[in-house]
Amino acid sequence: MPALIIVAHGSHLNPDSSTPTYHHADTIREAGVFDEVATGFWKEEPHFREVLRTVDSEEVYVVPLFISEGYFTEQVIPRELRLEGFDVAQWDSDGTSADYTTVTATDVAGKRVHYCGPVGTHDAMTDVIVRRAESVTGDPDVGEGFGLAVVGHGTERNENSAKAIRYHTERIRERDRFDEVQDLYMDEDPEVDDVTDYFESDDVVVVPLFIADGYHTQEDIPEDMGLTDDYRTGWETPATVEETRIWYAGAVGTEPLMADVVLERAADAGADVGDAVARVREQTRAAGAD
Repeated sequence: MPALIIVAHGSHLNPDSSTPTYHHADTIREAGVFDEVATGFWKEEPHFREVLRTVDSEEVYVVPLFISEGYFTEQVIPRELRLEGFDVAQWDSDGTSADYTTVTATDVAGKRVHYCGPVGTHDAMTDVIVRRAESVTGDPDVGEGFGLAVVGHGTERNENSAKAIRYHTERIRERDRFDEVQDLYMDEDPEVDDVTDYFESDDVVVVPLFIADGYHTQEDIPEDMGLTDDYRTGWETPATVEETRIWYAGAVGTEPLMADVVLERAADAGADVGDAVARVREQTRAAGAD
């Protein structure tokens, strides 16, 4: 069987940044569909540059644990993995449709690498956002009477940053499960600071489309929304802001179901995962409920 490598950003400053990556790798490792499951990081060890050397398998699936297509998935990761012949045009993507391409790594003899698009633009991420709403409310049927805000960073420097947010927002809206669904951003309009202005519902679930809980999800967003004056004192869930109950879910990447998206990315690239997707979905539903 081949190897799976999950690559993520990591952080020198936030020790919790890599925790979701390790958890998802453990979940997939327990599913037993790959000979090896490894992790690699930009800001932690093992580094992108070395991670291919940590696996023995000659066939490797690489899945980026990133939200958007852009600088890291299109330039940094392929460069650091030394993926010979990679060209972003091989994905033929409009910013949300990157799938996979098969290339070789120039400095690791005999390894064929199936390089996948980021988890954040995969269709299965829509289910993770909804599952996040279920987890934070404790209600597997949450939807009626609730609004849902999908929050992204947003930036004028990379138009793809907001594309993933809008893509999943529209997919959830089409399901007619929640009374209202709105995309909000930190650095562009409509801004998450004014969350209550965009909803008529008395209850609103806020799900940030970030991989790990860190500065933005644990400090900026809670304070910007008015959940607390000082993030260090914490906040209630739900917290009442201008007569609206805000159910703040924290980073979507910490949801156990994210392991399913990683598996689906690999499966789309040709990995034989058998019934692992169904088993992981069942396992992570129990984990989320706990």
